[in-house]
Amino acid sequence: MSTTPLHSPPAPQPDQAPPPWASLAPWAAQVPESTSEEVTAAVERARDASIAWGNASFKDRARHLRHLRHALSRQAEEIVSAVVGDTGKIPAEALSGWPDQRCELIAYYERHGERALQPRKVNPGLLMAYKSAEIRYEPLGVVGVISPWNYPLVLSLGPVVTALFAGSTVVLKPSEITPHVGLEVGRIFAELGEDAGKHSGILQVVTGAGAVGEALVRSGVDKIAFTGSVRSGQAVMRAAADTLTPVLLELGGKDPMIVLSDADLERAAHGAVWGAFTNAGQTCMAVERVYVEDPAFDPFLERVLEITSRLRQGTGTGSDLGAITWKRQLEVVLRHLDDALSKGAKILTGGHRVQVGGRESIEPTVLVDVDHSMAVMREETFGPLLPIMRVHSADEALKLANDSSYGLNSSVWGKNPSSIEKIVAGLKAGSVCVNDCMISYAIPGLPFGGIGQSGLGRTHGIEGLREMSQVKSVAKDRLGLSKEPYWMPLPSWNESLARAILRLRHR
Repeated sequence: MSTTPLHSPPAPQPDQAPPPWASLAPWAAQVPESTSEEVTAAVERARDASIAWGNASFKDRARHLRHLRHALSRQAEEIVSAVVGDTGKIPAEALSGWPDQRCELIAYYERHGERALQPRKVNPGLLMAYKSAEIRYEPLGVVGVISPWNYPLVLSLGPVVTALFAGSTVVLKPSEITPHVGLEVGRIFAELGEDAGKHSGILQVVTGAGAVGEALVRSGVDKIAFTGSVRSGQAVMRAAADTLTPVLLELGGKDPMIVLSDADLERAAHGAVWGAFTNAGQTCMAVERVYVEDPAFDPFLERVLEITSRLRQGTGTGSDLGAITWKRQLEVVLRHLDDALSKGAKILTGGHRVQVGGRESIEPTVLVDVDHSMAVMREETFGPLLPIMRVHSADEALKLANDSSYGLNSSVWGKNPSSIEKIVAGLKAGSVCVNDCMISYAIPGLPFGGIGQSGLGRTHGIEGLREMSQVKSVAKDRLGLSKEPYWMPLPSWNESLARAILRLRHR
């Protein structure tokens, strides 16, 4: 690993920004670019397969996907090789924890999915007490999944397996930056278990850049599940609006960490370093800004700097973090760093460009003297920068944490239960971790998603499974009367009865 002095390119001007569907992958691995006709054909194959798959029992679907769980375990080395090759991650990041979460998600749906998708009886209310009512969760049909480059396996398989458990088939478009991982997922499905032939069409893979994603959005799929940036998510939503295709959007974050004065600072410091620098900071729910109460600020900062100084950035065994995957993302990180420095921020450690396995990256960097006038405290950085801000009170920390257009993940660190609960209740975020960070994503029963510019809808848990289902309301008559009292021609006493019910029931 070699270092060079910090130098960042000028921020791109608005009129220089690429169109939403343009390829943004200057060093993307070369794979065939699917044509719009090939995308349409893939959707048609998935549509054909959806009939048998949607009509299969939940137990049959679960049995088939159990083979996927076993295949992920058996073929871990092949998967890791694809992830490392496409992303520049270290093998430990590609293997440890994240693929296992997909196995845990599959196992969770194996245990709880059938009950979650069973018809649910609903109380018809007093006025309709002689009727029956229920909610059914039925397959959507075909779901288009557009996955990102930062966790190409995990963030592909999550929506894929959820849609499949719900009875829909899937067309997957992996990021053009990490296409081999998507192709590896397609290969595993093609070879899946003893009934691979029976269910061979349930997952189709198309590859290419933004134009392929747009073709998939406009292809007539029944839902789009997109994970990526806010800008790309907006483009997906605009394209989906033309056909009123429902969308599930898991977008960016600017996730705050609040450290209260009574926190276990050793644990909090380790959590901040891991939350900010794992995967070189390229995590939507990474710790992107830290607010520390004044009494804890100096000792917390001292421990963060000491831990950060021991991190090893490189490739292979023995490294703690790898490279920034994508050159354009490095430019964003450097722009945020330059902006912060120009407004008075200070680098206490890091700040140099480095070469990591042939990719240009930047060292893990800790910043202080930051404030909300700086992009590093307001825009998603998605890189190994850790800005730490001193605050005078927990109330100030909460106000600053909520001063964001994002609302994905967050964390609070402390010991007093009432102080912690006040912060948890007040944080505007889809999920909150207490004395931990990011771990909510690893719990398969918890729904995951954001508010504001962090997205729409939820993945994981029962809510995620139902998000991938078509909700149908069913009401049935139970008495078999020849005529309802409110049917025409209306009886003479109908209006009097309605007034009497309104007075007696709701006065």
